[in-house]
Amino acid sequence: MNSTKELLESQLQQEDALLRGHFRLSSGLHSDTYVQCARFLRRPDLAEPALAELATQIQAAGLQPDVVVGPAMGGVVVSYELARQLKVPAIFTERDDTGAMTLRRGFSIRPGERIIIAEDVVTTGKSTKEVAKVLEALGGKILAVASLIDRTNGEAELSFPTFALLPVTAATYAPDDCPLCRAGIPVVKPGSRPEKAFS
Repeated sequence: MNSTKELLESQLQQEDALLRGHFRLSSGLHSDTYVQCARFLRRPDLAEPALAELATQIQAAGLQPDVVVGPAMGGVVVSYELARQLKVPAIFTERDDTGAMTLRRGFSIRPGERIIIAEDVVTTGKSTKEVAKVLEALGGKILAVASLIDRTNGEAELSFPTFALLPVTAATYAPDDCPLCRAGIPVVKPGSRPEKAFS
């Protein structure tokens, strides 16, 4: 629905959540665009209607999950509000001391349980695949991935349906072949992963 996309893009910009410049992404790639959904999601009055629209799309596709799972940190608020809209529980995965994605805090998945994976932004699909692998190993059935923003340009190659409110086209570059670096534009790492991961 075009008006939904336009409204979300406008709100992201108003909240300084859609940034343009020279950024180092969590994947290590460089980009001219960065989406900081936390700045949008801090506003429940904006998050609630956005995720209601996402829930409507999921229900219209005939999907009814038993649980919504989001990877920490970006997927925690999204999974909680989406689950509230779908009237199911929400849990989240997180990384352990080795950096591996896992379920902790007493969370569990029952064999055959139907799952929606919820993300704030899907950039490469890497974390989504990590979450899916953990949940499928426990016997879960992934119905779909749902996100506010899709930055994949259709290249994530996920093996289940995807729902996103706003596709954001952004140029990404390998660090050793980045025209923004060559132009001398300082790179910013606005995300939350430790900087040492990219040194």
